[in-house]
Amino acid sequence: MSSVQTPSTFTEGPTRLGKAELAALVAADIPDGAFVNLGIGQPTLVSNYLAPDSGVTLHTENGMLGMGPEAHGDDVDPDLINAGKIPVTELPGASYFHHADSFAMMRGGHLDICVLGAYQVSARGDLANWHTGEPGAIPAVGGAMDLAIGAKDTFVMMTLTTRDGQSKLVEACTYPLTGVGCVSRIYTDVAVFLIDREGGDGSVVVRETHGVSFEELEALVPVPLRRA
Repeated sequence: MSSVQTPSTFTEGPTRLGKAELAALVAADIPDGAFVNLGIGQPTLVSNYLAPDSGVTLHTENGMLGMGPEAHGDDVDPDLINAGKIPVTELPGASYFHHADSFAMMRGGHLDICVLGAYQVSARGDLANWHTGEPGAIPAVGGAMDLAIGAKDTFVMMTLTTRDGQSKLVEACTYPLTGVGCVSRIYTDVAVFLIDREGGDGSVVVRETHGVSFEELEALVPVPLRRA
């Protein structure tokens, strides 16, 4: 069960969220003082929206604690990058360590939250984010398996649908799994979903929608939904 507090009422927003707005929403939900890993892709944007006084410590799997926002201009140091090879800044007290030590932190349950991208997430919280299974597709395992299982909470950040309009929130994943029953929240451009493993009815909780009504969301997603 997720240890992160969440609003208990359903809300509707007027417009869909862009990548920056979605990153800001995720950042606002990360508790003060948490130790967090941000996955490659959209999740890296979250670092730009964490409040300076939040006490959140960002971990990178390539061996850093205390990562700050993305670096630009004169702040760029080619030796200071995150796991996605994006130049980043360091915060006071930042530390560096061997790649193996970084993975020991991930596997040892020392991270409160990881934020990952996904190809699919199932209604029970299974995650598929390393391979589509398509012939010729290049698999990208990285540290996602270690993060998804090692972190206390796994948040997913993605668009709700594929380019051809298929929902990435599914009854059961058809792509190779990264982790089983590990996802607690799904942040998308049109809704925030909460995985309720204790609900018993197989439904997914909708905390909020953006640019769509609850009824329109039900038509998009092939799993039972209920309002928070």
